[in-house]
Amino acid sequence: MKPGNRWLLSFTTNPTDMRRLWSEEEFAPVPATAWCVVEASCLRSIDAMRPLARTGQLGPVLVDPAADTAWWLVSNDADEHLADIALLTIRPHGWLLRCPPTDQYFNGRGWLEKPDGSGKLTDPAAMGAAFGPGGRLPAAAFG
Repeated sequence: MKPGNRWLLSFTTNPTDMRRLWSEEEFAPVPATAWCVVEASCLRSIDAMRPLARTGQLGPVLVDPAADTAWWLVSNDADEHLADIALLTIRPHGWLLRCPPTDQYFNGRGWLEKPDGSGKLTDPAAMGAAFGPGGRLPAAAFG
């Protein structure tokens, strides 16, 4: 099993049910308890991902292009950095992220940036800079 899938399974109370849903090509609900889910438009997310990836501050991002929606996995302190950015919706603690396994797309939904199993999340301060006015990370972020 892929490390990212094992990581996602670790957040559910019933991994067997989750694996069954995936084998039936159904989305499995993963509760956002150890991290926060931040929702944004898919197109805007793709633009924001570039500088975050270059600086190593990009964590998992699930996308549904048909719905123009992306779900970013960020640390639980996301409110401190992202609450004032109108382009973003911060989902409440425990919100269910309905996702496919990391190595598949179901109905067009899949991981644009896959969980790697390490627990790495997107840095919310860097995400705020990428989505905020001007949409650029400070030059210092590039070393």
